[in-house]
Amino acid sequence: MIREMVKIDEDLCNGCGECVPNCHEGALQIIDKKAVLVSDLMCDGLGACIGHCPLGAISIEKREAEAYNEKKVMELMVTKGKNTVIAHLKHLKDHNETEYLQDGIRYLKETEKDLPFALDEVIISVHKPKISVMQHQQRNSGGGCPGSKEMTFGIAPQISQSATNPPSQLRQWPVQMHLINPNASYFTGADVVLAADCVAFAMGNFHEKYLKGKSLAIACPKLDNSQEVYVDKITAMIDEAKINTLTAVVMQVPCCMGITRMIQIALSKATRKIPVKQAVISIEGNVLNEEWL
Repeated sequence: MIREMVKIDEDLCNGCGECVPNCHEGALQIIDKKAVLVSDLMCDGLGACIGHCPLGAISIEKREAEAYNEKKVMELMVTKGKNTVIAHLKHLKDHNETEYLQDGIRYLKETEKDLPFALDEVIISVHKPKISVMQHQQRNSGGGCPGSKEMTFGIAPQISQSATNPPSQLRQWPVQMHLINPNASYFTGADVVLAADCVAFAMGNFHEKYLKGKSLAIACPKLDNSQEVYVDKITAMIDEAKINTLTAVVMQVPCCMGITRMIQIALSKATRKIPVKQAVISIEGNVLNEEWL
């Protein structure tokens, strides 16, 4: 069957092993100093491991693969303990994988008498309400991808009417990388911003600080498929549209660094060299770092 699966770039992988403990399903191992997907049926294709790879070597692809087997996964989860089981089930819940979630809980109920932990504690933890930023910080040692954590921020104080409704600085449509034409007129000779999807929501002055006077493309290196297409489009922007500069605006979560890595790969393929800047934005919307690469 065709389904989404983890893909590992062996050229980028340095065998650090950060992904292995963060694949709760047990589908990854380090073999010959490289991360390897050892079991199709254990990989749920949701990418919890992606945000833990410091080199951007892990992505998601669609390919022919053995069907995912939640029962097999839960058999392994139980041996790893209650917290791992909870992290796995929460991951399924966060990605709306209701059928897999139900299969997992059904397996636990069927084997409840043999479980080394209390089933009720697992179910309560999986279905408990979302928690605040402070609680997230206190529980920061829990499993799951840092880029998927839910956080709630206080509403900013109301500002004077004269400063409301600032004009949009968006110069073109579409903006999503799968939809844009790299040879469109608005990219020709332009200063371009390639931003992570979440940036404009986190950063209140994104339009004024980064978008004004520039053309825009957006992408999510954690969730978007076929990202090799993105590399080709960035290369075309550099060589064919002859863009002037490129600014990567990313969130502080590890998976966002995949955008910078795509740009670096495109630069290695392009015949032209252009100035590239990276800006890292905190989840509170502050600029943590800004530098030319």
